[in-house]
Amino acid sequence: MRQILCMFLCAAALSVQAGDGNYAVSAIPVVLMKNANVVIRFEETRFTIKSINKTNLYHHYIFTILNENGDRFAKAVEDYDKLHSIDYIDGNLYDAGGKKVKSLKKSDIKDFSGTSESSLADDNRIKAHDFYCRVYPYTVEYEVSIDYNHSMYFPEWKPLTGEFVSVEYSKFKVAFPQDYTLRYKAYNYQGGPQEQIEKGEKSFIWELKNQPAIEGEYASPPWYEITPAVFIAPTKFEVQGYVGDMSTWKDFGKFRQALLGGRDVLPEAIRQKVHQLTDGVSDTREKVTRLYRFMQDNTHYISIQLGIGGWQPFDASYVAAKKYGDCKALSNFMGALLKEAGIKACYTVIKAGSGKTAFRDNFPSNQFNHAILCVVDKADTIWLECTSQTVSAGYMGSFTGNRYALMITDEGGVLVRTPKYGYKDNLQNRIVKAVVDETGNVLINAATTYRAEQQEELHGIINGLSKEKVMEVLKEQLDLPQYDVIKYDYKETSSAMPVIRETLQLSATNYAQVSGKRIFIAPNILSSTHFKMMPAESRRYDVVLEYEYTDVDSAEIQLPAGYIPESLPEPVALENKFGKYTATVKVEGTAITYYRRLEKYGGRFPAAEYNNLVKFWQQVYKADRTKVVMVRKE
Repeated sequence: MRQILCMFLCAAALSVQAGDGNYAVSAIPVVLMKNANVVIRFEETRFTIKSINKTNLYHHYIFTILNENGDRFAKAVEDYDKLHSIDYIDGNLYDAGGKKVKSLKKSDIKDFSGTSESSLADDNRIKAHDFYCRVYPYTVEYEVSIDYNHSMYFPEWKPLTGEFVSVEYSKFKVAFPQDYTLRYKAYNYQGGPQEQIEKGEKSFIWELKNQPAIEGEYASPPWYEITPAVFIAPTKFEVQGYVGDMSTWKDFGKFRQALLGGRDVLPEAIRQKVHQLTDGVSDTREKVTRLYRFMQDNTHYISIQLGIGGWQPFDASYVAAKKYGDCKALSNFMGALLKEAGIKACYTVIKAGSGKTAFRDNFPSNQFNHAILCVVDKADTIWLECTSQTVSAGYMGSFTGNRYALMITDEGGVLVRTPKYGYKDNLQNRIVKAVVDETGNVLINAATTYRAEQQEELHGIINGLSKEKVMEVLKEQLDLPQYDVIKYDYKETSSAMPVIRETLQLSATNYAQVSGKRIFIAPNILSSTHFKMMPAESRRYDVVLEYEYTDVDSAEIQLPAGYIPESLPEPVALENKFGKYTATVKVEGTAITYYRRLEKYGGRFPAAEYNNLVKFWQQVYKADRTKVVMVRKE
């Protein structure tokens, strides 16, 4: 009864704040309709810290969906597990005039497992609802309450949830005991939060009103750097009996270290195998490589997320017996192997995947989704990705490279950087020998070396697909007119800077255009860039370029006898802060010799430099498509 009364009072108060329940599209200010797919009419996120191990998240939102591009915002999707439960979900659907069309029934809510295909065990479940309205515009209203029995994860407030979303009103309120220290970091928000104190409870409140929609820009900074955002984080926290402090990276590392305690004990048989592999070997890197290969050959990755298992690894003996584990368990197991060999390794947590620049290093908080391992030797540092059965020891790559990570030491957490792979590391070197016949058909022999991040996609293909499937990929990915793959071969070199050597033999029809006594040939046979950019009248945000690489191409194209050059492209030399490009074409006898080198640089650049970036890539695009004109001697 108390809960029903509370919900009634909240709904009454919210109807006033949300414009007296006027959800008609005609009531939306014109400025908020511009460039918008969705208008957030009203939103309140209220997070209450009741104690060190009990919190509640209340979310009430009213979204007007203007077109089909906004449909993804019209759903209610919430997960739950042993650490948090969904108290209730309510919802309503309104038409364009603001009239209520339908209310959510409890039986309408779908409840299904949230376990992914890569998970062996997972207590995560999902409740979801969608009104499936496709008569635009329409408005949805949802109200959700979630109870947490821990205080390790706190919500964040990003009222502009994406591009083409405008905000009429959004509010974020955090309530906590007066003796609790709440930490927060705000971006693009004028002034501090409103503060309230009532009955021994303190509250911080942030609000946003009448914020027009914005459109994202290519290579822009993280979303929270360019739109209003507030992040909150605990000081003292607890999860399933484990108490920690997140005030500093060192303190947070102590909590993670406590979760590892006593979980690195290996079975006797595995201990003996470690010594069999490493005794008598003096080089540390060689020992690490041998044990890493043993781990790869005898385990495989499976996600296991049960209760605190989302943060705590299964012990080494479990992995040894079952021969599987998630990133935490496999990293812990690998650390135990190294420990038995007398090698110190540090368990390390990291934010893997995309968004490596979206890390707030000056705001200690749980920003991690993955675990790796770091061996710190006197003369060397060896990073280990323990979830792959094919990646080389010491290689981080694009998944975990060039970003912050929290190394867990005996003294606590230490924020470190993983290796960066720059334009000199990410190398593609291609040598082409080609023969063109009288009809414009060509036979191509290409030998290509791919290194570091340049080899990652190919590594996944050749290690994850059958030979037949690899052939299918090759027959689809090359930028040639009609062509056939005659044969191919790959050789991999495993190292901290892995290399793949590819040899291809191809035949292509209509590669060269024959017109009367002339033949038109594009000397860049396999490496033309597809990156085409258009200038912008205005650019609002900095340009953030992450991926760096170098492509080097040499080609010798043999022509039929009797042709002489009529027109040759001029040498091209481009260089600025975004990259460097050179290309030359020569003709000697019946052979065209082509050389091209492209260096792409990374970094963060002012918005005013954007059109210089566009100009550079437009020039590269054009230069890659220049042609040699040969004419038959009379």
